[in-house]
Amino acid sequence: MRSRLLILVLLLLSAPGLPKAALAGAKESVRALAPDGIVFVMDEQGNELVAQNVDKPFVPASVAKVVTAWLAMEVLGPDYRFKTHFYLDENRVLYVRGGGDPMLVSEELALLAPELVAAIGTEPVAGMVLDPSYYPEKVSIPGIEDNSRSYNALNSALAVNFNTIAAVRRGNTVAPGEEQTPITPLAISQFKARGPKGRGRISLAKDPKLSLLYAGELLSAFIAKSGGKVEGDITVGPVPEGLEPVYIHQQSRSLAAIINLLLIGSNNYMANQVFLEIGAQRYGGPVSLEKSLQVANEMLAAHGLQDDIYLEEGSGLSRGNRFTARGLAQVLNLFVTYAELMQGHDGGTNKTGTMSGIRTLAGYADTANHGRVRFVIALRGGGRLRYQVLKAIERGL
Repeated sequence: MRSRLLILVLLLLSAPGLPKAALAGAKESVRALAPDGIVFVMDEQGNELVAQNVDKPFVPASVAKVVTAWLAMEVLGPDYRFKTHFYLDENRVLYVRGGGDPMLVSEELALLAPELVAAIGTEPVAGMVLDPSYYPEKVSIPGIEDNSRSYNALNSALAVNFNTIAAVRRGNTVAPGEEQTPITPLAISQFKARGPKGRGRISLAKDPKLSLLYAGELLSAFIAKSGGKVEGDITVGPVPEGLEPVYIHQQSRSLAAIINLLLIGSNNYMANQVFLEIGAQRYGGPVSLEKSLQVANEMLAAHGLQDDIYLEEGSGLSRGNRFTARGLAQVLNLFVTYAELMQGHDGGTNKTGTMSGIRTLAGYADTANHGRVRFVIALRGGGRLRYQVLKAIERGL
């Protein structure tokens, strides 16, 4: 008798109607949590498991970085390295030509400086000239506002620490905000003029020349730490024609590592630096937003996504970006090889987007009956609701 009951239970559990019932339950749970929300779930074979308002355009916010990541991996490749070129003329004037490296941070300068000093020698440098000609004088990115908030940092051919300054201010004293970054005169003056009391980070978005000079000051400080010295002025200008580089620094991090960091940290500056490099790689420098948008639109059209993914820039700051859930799910399918570069706040493989009135979440989720699915969630309301919808998808499928 017991064996017959066991067989009956196993037959019921394996019945094809149970996954269908679970699927229906998942749809009901999603509808109950977010009746007006955009929710799309697709399995590895392209089957639609949950489809709610999937063709309704929405503002992706930082979920747009997933599209930028896919474009970059396709055009530049996971092993791509950003480069910064250094030149020394007969008068020992050091020229630095920026290559748009998004990770030219203090830790990278600490690696770069000893190699540079080894190439140019320890004799003092008569001056430093910064060449930002790889970028237009001021790159205008939709959604970036002209203020000192760090997420609005200006994109640049040659900027350090994401074109921001971190410092600690106590009265009239300004000290380094991070152990690895020496304080410089320009950092002190800018933080006094615009920074808050206490600890904070400000962008250098108001004046491109200021951000270049700060890059020069910080580089000079690291050259001094490595046994060299910059004695002359730091200025801005072109590298003389015919002058050959004495040192070319390749970013220590591959593009895949940079993509991982920008997705985890949702760094807008990094995302648009990478996005701008896409166009320059395909059509040559200098970079331009138009070149990168052209590449993006060509690639999206090649996959039939021209009506589903509309980009104005690569970070998600612009409210002019418009996606459909169906289109973004297809990008997730194309990006699946690099899925593990995403690491969500909940420990999952996903990316969030947050703006006033906008809460998005997209990525990959593992389910019992349908394996790894691609999902897109776009809601209005509290930030936790999108995770509740995701849990309903994971448990129900």
